[in-house]
Amino acid sequence: MKHARPSRPADAGPGDVRARLTAAAGAFAQVPGTFRLVWAADRRGTLAIAALSVLVALLPAPVAWVGKLIVDAVLAASRSGSLADRDRVARLVLVELGLLAATLVTGRLLGLLRELLRTHLANRVNVLILEKAITLELRHFEDPDVHDKMQNARREASSRPLSLVMQVFGVAQNGVTLAALSALLWRLSPWSVLVIVVASIPAFVAEARLSAESFRVNTWRAPEGRRLNYLEWILTRDFHAKEVKLFGLGPLVLERYRALHASFYAEDRRLALRRLGSGVAFGLLALLAFYGMYLLVAGRAASGEITLGDMTLYLVVFRQGQSAFQGILTAVGAMYEDSLYMSNLFAFLSISTDSGRARCEPPATVPRGAPLPIAFEGVSFRYPGKEDWVLRDLDLRLAPGETLGLVGENGAGKSTLVKLLLRLHDPTEGRITYGGVDLRDLDPEDLRSRIGAVFQDFVRYQFSAAENIGLGNPASLGDRARIEEAARRAGAGPVLASLPQGLDTILGGWFETGHELSAGQWQKLAVARAFMRDAELLVLDEPTASIDAEAEHDLFVRFRELAAGRTAIVISHRFSTVRMADRIAVLQRGRVVELGSHQELVARGGRYAHLFSLQAQGYLD
Repeated sequence: MKHARPSRPADAGPGDVRARLTAAAGAFAQVPGTFRLVWAADRRGTLAIAALSVLVALLPAPVAWVGKLIVDAVLAASRSGSLADRDRVARLVLVELGLLAATLVTGRLLGLLRELLRTHLANRVNVLILEKAITLELRHFEDPDVHDKMQNARREASSRPLSLVMQVFGVAQNGVTLAALSALLWRLSPWSVLVIVVASIPAFVAEARLSAESFRVNTWRAPEGRRLNYLEWILTRDFHAKEVKLFGLGPLVLERYRALHASFYAEDRRLALRRLGSGVAFGLLALLAFYGMYLLVAGRAASGEITLGDMTLYLVVFRQGQSAFQGILTAVGAMYEDSLYMSNLFAFLSISTDSGRARCEPPATVPRGAPLPIAFEGVSFRYPGKEDWVLRDLDLRLAPGETLGLVGENGAGKSTLVKLLLRLHDPTEGRITYGGVDLRDLDPEDLRSRIGAVFQDFVRYQFSAAENIGLGNPASLGDRARIEEAARRAGAGPVLASLPQGLDTILGGWFETGHELSAGQWQKLAVARAFMRDAELLVLDEPTASIDAEAEHDLFVRFRELAAGRTAIVISHRFSTVRMADRIAVLQRGRVVELGSHQELVARGGRYAHLFSLQAQGYLD
């Protein structure tokens, strides 16, 4: 199956100057926020870099001036043969040595501070991204646009913030250098400063346009970048290995990977060739400007208007001034590109997560410790951007301490109902109450701390066995006795006993010392994780999908003990599982079509009885 390639954004028309200026202003607006990030990461380091940048900027002018003095002093000494003139040459050489040594040490120290700040800042920005990810709601993770924003933010988060700040310092540094050199160059000809400016501007304009196009290309292909990562994931993770081998999917997936990578390479190559062409053309322009000035200065020196030292000074200063001005323009262009990428970071960090909070302040509270009634009142739900209703006008009540079974075909809305109860989504219409209080008025963290759950797609943490269980209640992660008790209650004791280092065994196949488990063993640990919590409500979503019938019976004997005095919801396709519930709700197309005990529903002869009969016949056959 081929995926449609997203339409590429069109470049702004060449006459649309206002739009370009507006876009540039929006990009450079990211500079203050970036400086705040750098300042928060390392204030002392930032100040030290700023001070050293000024020092580095000031040194070229005295070095060039001393070079002129050396040339003139050498000529004077060669004519006079005076010892004093030769001593003056030696002193000037030592002065230049000192200045160059200072330049070397300052430059190396500046490089060290930049590298240290880069590491510190990269970690801070990545932590900010992860902190934001923690606050995102389930709806965000189900939104491809948010995935694109996250990928764009993470792609160059380790380099762009510091790069932007360093470019700002670079502009200031080259500006100071250019000002100091221009004061010397002005003595030769005021027009020489104008030549530097005019010869450098075309290269800046071309580079800025290419930087903007590079940004647009990388932003545009973010969805395909995720697809590229997904194809790589298929070929490199154990989760897919069985089907990849069985169905011979390797060549097919690899070919798609190569084709997508080839399209990326073609775009990058096109931009690189354009950069090469503009670099050569405008480099030649700058070279012509330099040799034009060279011809002028050499002519004046030959006619005796200026000394040989003056000629050397002007050539060095013009070359350095040209380099400084080009450095300013290059830094501004790089700032523009860096600012565009920083806009991705700030766009991700500014994603609103207010809908996941309680509607009232302070949040409403309900008593803890005992199960409370739960009510779904006229609940309808559809996913953002979708037209189809997943749940429609659903009314359902759970008494305190009741165990409710949920059955229905795939897509009937069973798991969505649980997501709403956990407040991973809010109802599109209607409301859900816990203890008579609308879930939207409760603190979500307080609500979730009252619930223990085992999902069909439970997580297999590549951590120790103790952590795989203890994460069900992070506050008790170090309580070995509680972890062992949760494992016993979940029937996971034999699993732990079989591990080479017991609770300290690293599980999974991602790391070198990892010990892989069977699907059923993983699921027992997931159940134990739910048992770590003194929950008022238990949710089991297909909890027996990976265990045999004997283990299933054992689990539900334990579950009935654990659920005593608690409210519980059990979702399962196995009627042998849900028949132990006090009541069973049959969902069809997002509505409750039947509700009652197992015996009542079988006696009613409706949909539940039909499905139960089909499954029972399957076992008999």
